[in-house]
Amino acid sequence: MLVGGLKSMLSGRQLTPELLDEIEATLIRADIGVHSATKICGDLNQAFKEKRIAKGEDVIEFLKNELKSYWPEADRNINFAAGGPTIILVAGINGCGKTTSIAKLAWHFKQQGKKVLLAAGDTFRAAAVNQLSIWAERIDCDIIKHENKGDPGAVVFDACKAAIARKADILLVDTAGRVHTEKNLMQELAKIRDVIRKNFPDGPHESLLTLDATTGQNAISQAGEFLNAIDVTGIILAKLDGTAKGGIVVAIRNEIDLPVKFVGVGETCEDIEPFDPDSFIETLFE
Repeated sequence: MLVGGLKSMLSGRQLTPELLDEIEATLIRADIGVHSATKICGDLNQAFKEKRIAKGEDVIEFLKNELKSYWPEADRNINFAAGGPTIILVAGINGCGKTTSIAKLAWHFKQQGKKVLLAAGDTFRAAAVNQLSIWAERIDCDIIKHENKGDPGAVVFDACKAAIARKADILLVDTAGRVHTEKNLMQELAKIRDVIRKNFPDGPHESLLTLDATTGQNAISQAGEFLNAIDVTGIILAKLDGTAKGGIVVAIRNEIDLPVKFVGVGETCEDIEPFDPDSFIETLFE
């Protein structure tokens, strides 16, 4: 998936500076990005100089071990509130799979026996509220929503109050799909975060950014803009199923230092998984 013909490229060859250049080019094509590919190949070259690897076949295991070391367990865990509801703010640009990812998260947490409440904060698009409402009914989950074009801050305020009154374990807050280059929209997202903090001073407990795996390196620039607006704590990587561009996960880790916490691997509510680096890396090298 990630490396395509890397195994055939390396088979039977001794490691040389020229082969290292070929490996770096292959990694860049797989959306790992120039920065990440340079770092990885720098470590690979150092191992070569220290005679820890010599043959092309050694490279695959080296790369697997190198990449798996990028994700410690702690930073992939959800930060649940010590008491009361856990507030999870979910952001992302239009079309990234955000609303569907929220529904998948709701289903995931319900499977753990948690009571989940949804806040339909994407009030600018009636279709988004309708979509989330349909998902809420399908997975048997309460939802707080207002009239179309209403104040998203008011929806979130009411949802915070409802989360306490209904003794919800988790409140998932949808937000309008942001064009990450428009400052006023990003400022509004920050206001929603502030509404949450007025009700829960330690909230939101997670601010998850949904990124479309198929957008490749453009996802990096999106993440940078959202980081400037809200305190993003992790990534939901949507539309990862069948993509040949899984290397974007590595680029996210190296270039913006955010953990991927969940991956979307299909269209149904069950198609979401906590990110598992070991199985992910093995899949990349299949």
